[in-house]
Amino acid sequence: MTSPLELPSDDRDLSPYTGYTRAHWEAAADGLLRAAWQWSTPGRALLDLPGRPSGSGVRSDGLEGYARTFLAAAFRVAGADGKDPHGWLDRYADGLAAGTRTPGRDDLESWPLILDHHVQGQPMVESASVAIGLRLTRPWLWDRLDPGVQDRAEEWLRGALRHTPAPNNWYLFPYSVAAFLESVGRGDAETTRAKERALDLLEGWYRGQGWYADGDGAAFDHYNGWALHLYPVLDAHLSGDPELSAHYGSRLREHLDSFSLLFGGDGAPIHFGRSLTYRFAAGSAVALGAVTGHTPLSPGASRRVISGSLRYFLDRGATGRDGLLSLGWHGPHEATLQHYSGPASPYWASKAFVSLLAPEGHSLWTATEEIAPSEGPDRVLALPAPGLLIQSTRADGIVRLHNHGSDHVRPHEGESGVQDDPLYSRQSYSTVTGPTSKANAADNHLAVVVAGVRSGRRSIRPLGAGQGDGWGWAASWHRPVFTSGAPMVPGLRVESVTVVRERYELRVHRVLGAPAGARVEQTGWATGPDDGVRSALHGLHGWETSDEVRTPQGTAYTRWAVVPRLGADAEGTVLLVSLASLTAEPDAPALAAAVSGVNVDGDTVEIGWAEDGATTRIAFEPLKVEHR
Repeated sequence: MTSPLELPSDDRDLSPYTGYTRAHWEAAADGLLRAAWQWSTPGRALLDLPGRPSGSGVRSDGLEGYARTFLAAAFRVAGADGKDPHGWLDRYADGLAAGTRTPGRDDLESWPLILDHHVQGQPMVESASVAIGLRLTRPWLWDRLDPGVQDRAEEWLRGALRHTPAPNNWYLFPYSVAAFLESVGRGDAETTRAKERALDLLEGWYRGQGWYADGDGAAFDHYNGWALHLYPVLDAHLSGDPELSAHYGSRLREHLDSFSLLFGGDGAPIHFGRSLTYRFAAGSAVALGAVTGHTPLSPGASRRVISGSLRYFLDRGATGRDGLLSLGWHGPHEATLQHYSGPASPYWASKAFVSLLAPEGHSLWTATEEIAPSEGPDRVLALPAPGLLIQSTRADGIVRLHNHGSDHVRPHEGESGVQDDPLYSRQSYSTVTGPTSKANAADNHLAVVVAGVRSGRRSIRPLGAGQGDGWGWAASWHRPVFTSGAPMVPGLRVESVTVVRERYELRVHRVLGAPAGARVEQTGWATGPDDGVRSALHGLHGWETSDEVRTPQGTAYTRWAVVPRLGADAEGTVLLVSLASLTAEPDAPALAAAVSGVNVDGDTVEIGWAEDGATTRIAFEPLKVEHR
């Protein structure tokens, strides 16, 4: 499916991989804005896009439409040094005046008040986009406003400084508001406190290797790039603060060492974590790195990643025939969404247009496109800090992420009371598959079945990660949680190790404390009949049965899917070994031929590899992984 947006012809000389240039990015921004503005209120304060409302209500959703599209318009105009051929800023100036005239009133134009996150919090999220938009376009919008409108806008924005954010990246929203107010000479002790509080928390959330936890828990996902890195690095760039730039810019550079590998050869970002309907916002950190110079990538490789991501979604129906970004992944997809997702939520994709802050003559746009990191040799990258393991294969351009550290369990929650979240709880994710829905069989999951109830994986406790030449591993343990009956079985524990090389995934589990009558099941990747990829799962030790299970709700990539499954009865301590694969190679050999031998001695397993005679050895007491 091609995009309904009016884009220039491909330039395959400058951009041999994507065909996209800076002109394509400007045209994409204009096209998205043009479609969204068809749905504005008469006073231009709210953009009431069609679709299911979010949990925050339609007035908040209308503000979201204004704020998130304003971000795209601001990057578009600021990057063109104020040139605004479509008059976008006039519309946002009118909307600002109308929306702040009587905030909180239930009328046609008024913006909702900013309150605590658990009361009416979504406007706090949108305040950051409004503030950044005003900061980016100050000479052409803010400085030309009537002083009374400026005062009203400031008063509305200060609601973000006076109320409590959600305990995660939300603290960067009042940070961005405070940074804007200071940039226009309206700073005070209140703005100082908001900035200091956010940066203090950010230090506590930093885990190393360029990765932040999204709050005090262990959630590592796309919010690293489009929030936790973007806001402080963009502020440092706009303020010209060399100390902030050096500190947060170095972290962004290190983050991009690994994160830039999480885009497939087709341009798709990894399908992992929440808010995936923001789509090509995933490329915003890569773009910001190129704009600020805080990146390990060459300009041509940076453009390959961000343009590849933009084109990936535009070519696959992300906008629909009306030019509006839909709630979903390629097109509409309910399981990709969260309760806070509303019709305008996808327009956080606007963050990717930070790329336009690089002017026309910038090397991001003038350099010839180069291959993306995932298009080079096969890569394995272990990330002990977030507990992640990345595996990419050049032959098919697929990137896989094996998760041994990122969950969505917040510190105050008991894990038995947490809803299963397929976007975090599964063992592995990729750029060509999505997790199955909650209502269907879980893909890439080790379940203990007790009294007919399958367990879930909530809190993930990392045990380590490492790598060698062409191979890597990551490990974790969890307590199986059950949705009915007793929430946990005393003493029941699962220790899991993933070892990868080439396209192969060696999955080793030690189940401890399995009660009499229990059964264990391991599933593989969920694939459909028409998505061009094949999933395989082969038992090497301990598994007794092998079959497939249908998942009729499919994934974000296919309308229905099939998941391979292994099964075995279990009691006490059992060691289970399997080999999995996800590949688009048409002539990939069967998994059984990849392994020359399996030797299990107590809590130690050795695997011989047929291709090169190498041996992988995994011991659990203590945990040690070797490959030679």
